[in-house]
Amino acid sequence: EVQLAESGGGSVQAGGSLRLSCTASGFAFETWKLGWYRQPPGGECELFAQIDRRGDIWDLTSVRGRFTISRDNAAKKLFLQMDRLKPQDTAVYYCAAAPVVLTTDVPCRGDLGSQSWGQGTQVTVSS
Repeated sequence: EVQLAESGGGSVQAGGSLRLSCTASGFAFETWKLGWYRQPPGGECELFAQIDRRGDIWDLTSVRGRFTISRDNAAKKLFLQMDRLKPQDTAVYYCAAAPVVLTTDVPCRGDLGSQSWGQGTQVTVSS
């Protein structure tokens, strides 16, 4: 059974930093595509960063230069270093994994067949 569990969320003032971790089990971690989604209060689910099996990264311009996605295949962990946080970064953050493609324009934690989700962790940034 594929399992993903996020940790590291919390509350921080604008300009601060947080580091999220996602611990994985139950699948061939080193070969899957991994990513981070977020859903702000009253907003839609957004895929904003992903990393493939080769370590190639894609991210949205809204987080580029502030957030860094990385993976440790030996430890089966996905990370998100978030710096220079803004109030608009406030959201529930989810890690996700899929064999090939992470789906966009979907509800967070939706049933997408081969894509798996963590339970989510709250990040709150105050001004």
